[in-house]
Amino acid sequence: MTAAKAGHTPSTTSSLLAALVFAAAVTAAALVGVLSNTETAGDYAALRQPSWAPPSWLFGPVWTVLYAMIAVSGWLVWRLRGLRGARTELALFTVQLLLNAAWSPLFFAAGLRGTALVDIVLLLATLAVTIVLFARVSRWAAALLVPYWVWVAFATALNLSIWWLNIGV
Repeated sequence: MTAAKAGHTPSTTSSLLAALVFAAAVTAAALVGVLSNTETAGDYAALRQPSWAPPSWLFGPVWTVLYAMIAVSGWLVWRLRGLRGARTELALFTVQLLLNAAWSPLFFAAGLRGTALVDIVLLLATLAVTIVLFARVSRWAAALLVPYWVWVAFATALNLSIWWLNIGV
């Protein structure tokens, strides 16, 4: 669907401004996790982990790429439909960002690994619905979220394993 068919044709200025807003929102979600615990790598290393757990250095590069893709995905949906035309889609996009932002403080700063597991399961489900709804607007926007969903699915299994291996520790 084109912007003209959707009834939303943003100007270049508003489109760039919106791209910056999406980038800022995603960056804010990332910063909540980073700033909630400056000792994340050490805390991660101190936990009992499954043999398939990735090294802590891998998370930063992966999340950097994923966050860029998340921001572009949201911007594409806004660009095609606007806030009014994609109210549900962008509301779910916001919910998944909030769930994403909550995970690190729960898992690392508060040490609430079981609560973090509930959060990430909700994130995985919300993200799946977001992908389906985004696909109705833009296949590209949906496709940009698929690697994020795969990583969150992996992180959910890792969260579950770490929670299980560290019960009572």
